[in-house]
Amino acid sequence: MAIRDNPYGEFNFLVQLGDGSDDTVAGGFRTVSGIGTSLDVIEYRNGNDRSPSTRLLAGLRRHPRAVLTRGVIGDLRLWQWANQDPPERRTVTIVLLDETRSAVMAFTLLRAWPTKWEGPALDAAGTDVAIETLELCYEGLQVESI
Repeated sequence: MAIRDNPYGEFNFLVQLGDGSDDTVAGGFRTVSGIGTSLDVIEYRNGNDRSPSTRLLAGLRRHPRAVLTRGVIGDLRLWQWANQDPPERRTVTIVLLDETRSAVMAFTLLRAWPTKWEGPALDAAGTDVAIETLELCYEGLQVESI
């Protein structure tokens, strides 16, 4: 990937839900959020330390919940995955595309599994698209240029 002056748009992406046999593109998603990582900070001070400040140590690495939303299309794969007991851990990859729909970056959620599936809010007087939501927890994150 070449570094460029103009940033990539947030609207060109694919979601691949690996199931062990392949990395199936799971239809078009409306939004993906919660891709990230943080590191806990541990404050430490010796009892005999005369300094008024503390030492800062690295603690546990954490990842937020990833939230994927898409229009209901009759595909039950998300529901079936979320309804498994115990949940199956998968590799989920979000691929960012450029204007020509070529892959430029990949965000890979490692050992991801559903913590919540939510069906659409229905309203007989509404005109919005029916949306389903899948919330995932994951144990690791890889970010790479393609």
